[in-house]
Amino acid sequence: MQREDAGSDPIATVLMVAIVIVLAVLILVICLGFRIPDFQFGPVPAVFVITNVFHVDDYTGAMNYDSRLIVKNAGTTTFDNAGLRAAISKNGKPLNCVISTLNGHDFISTVHHGVQWIGYAGVDGETWLPGEMSAIDLTDGTFRPGDIAQLDIIDKTTGAVISRHVYRVG
Repeated sequence: MQREDAGSDPIATVLMVAIVIVLAVLILVICLGFRIPDFQFGPVPAVFVITNVFHVDDYTGAMNYDSRLIVKNAGTTTFDNAGLRAAISKNGKPLNCVISTLNGHDFISTVHHGVQWIGYAGVDGETWLPGEMSAIDLTDGTFRPGDIAQLDIIDKTTGAVISRHVYRVG
């Protein structure tokens, strides 16, 4: 005599449980606001570029390796500067500095280690227009001639690096 039972019922039950678990995890991820990272293929464009690094104190003219980066929006897009943050590297190693916003007004109330101030047109209002320049004044002595400075501008909503520029400090 042959058995007429099949293994379909247990397999179907296991598949249904697995599908329900996967759907529950996806709904949980969406409800908690997690985002799937945007994977960028190819090089990150240089929208915000370092045009100069100043080494002398503005008031005394004394050499103090002031490390003030002058940054220009070299692109064609206007950016909401409150939605941007910056990460800076020196010679390929991330600096221990925190720039959690590029809006000058909001920056004042943030904890910003390694950064004395940010200023000028690009961070002054709510937007950073094409062609506008700004300054990021790092702790004196951060950069010296010959160092390689890398500036990453990051969209705070997506976490994506929207601009990367590498500059040899003169």
